[in-house]
Amino acid sequence: MAVKLISIMGPIGVGKTTLARTLAAEFGATLALEDFAGNPYLADSCKGRNDLILPSQVFFLMTRAKQLAKSSLGEDAIVVSDYAFCQDQFYAKLKLVPQEMAIYRALRTPTEPLVVPPRVLIHLDAPLEELHKRIAGRGREFEAWYTEEFLEAFRQAHWDYQPPAGVKQLRVNTAETDLRDEAQREKLIRMIRAML
Repeated sequence: MAVKLISIMGPIGVGKTTLARTLAAEFGATLALEDFAGNPYLADSCKGRNDLILPSQVFFLMTRAKQLAKSSLGEDAIVVSDYAFCQDQFYAKLKLVPQEMAIYRALRTPTEPLVVPPRVLIHLDAPLEELHKRIAGRGREFEAWYTEEFLEAFRQAHWDYQPPAGVKQLRVNTAETDLRDEAQREKLIRMIRAML
């Protein structure tokens, strides 16, 4: 049996990592977390160092591809990631200038076939005001530099995304579904279990 990947996508501050940890514990799954802390370019690129946006994006592209590569995941496992490989390109399209985008695409195109597609893609969403509140609440200094226009465009890019055939998608508004509530969390877990 092939690996079962559950990927969680959504804008910044929507609750991806919290849900990923919950699902990994529930399913006895391997947890793949986005390595934002290990990205040496991220903070400065968010603060306006435009020359570091491409290196930051390439770092994420390569670390995500390595984590979700067929060769890394093995067989017969359940893996939960707090990001979806597809969302890497959303940020790139919003932040990279055309010349940089050409470099990014040249790296992404041969990398994409190496990545395991998710069995289930969970799309978390919340209103912009709620995202601002959560971002401020967790206190990551570099995230304070994201503009309202960027956050809204990033959120919209997630909303517009259509997964490829064979990928089951589940949309959850985390402002309406409180994942800290046991009953609501259990309902979501039952839905995901059925989709697997």
